[in-house]
Amino acid sequence: MPVDVLSQIIIDRPVDAVADYAADPSNAPEWYANITSVEWRSSPPLRPGSRLAFEARFLGRRLVYTYEVVDLAPRERLVMRTAQGPFPMETTYTWRPEGEGRTGMTLRNRGEPSGFASVAAPVMTQAIGRANAKDLAQLKRILESR
Repeated sequence: MPVDVLSQIIIDRPVDAVADYAADPSNAPEWYANITSVEWRSSPPLRPGSRLAFEARFLGRRLVYTYEVVDLAPRERLVMRTAQGPFPMETTYTWRPEGEGRTGMTLRNRGEPSGFASVAAPVMTQAIGRANAKDLAQLKRILESR
């Protein structure tokens, strides 16, 4: 069973401020509750082909995975994909103006779990949705306090 979770938020900051912060991997542990660290596996700056190792905690488990940037349109879209492990995942961020000084941001996670992870897909979908909502709310708090 595929997992496809789309979360959205409006942030009262311009697109450049939101996209520049959210697309910077070094900021991920600040606004993603489950991400504990990010390490570059290729040289900065972020571009298609960049590889980043993430360490996270999800559903009580420690996860280590490497994302590769597969699409980057600065201040518009960022797509990262991982292929290793029992749950290959694609994460997409998009940003769009929502009036003067406001940004609409989407965070989409989708993948095709295998093995035991495929049995747990409905639970994972709900957990990802809850985590994404909290993470986007934290991103909003951080950016709107600047």
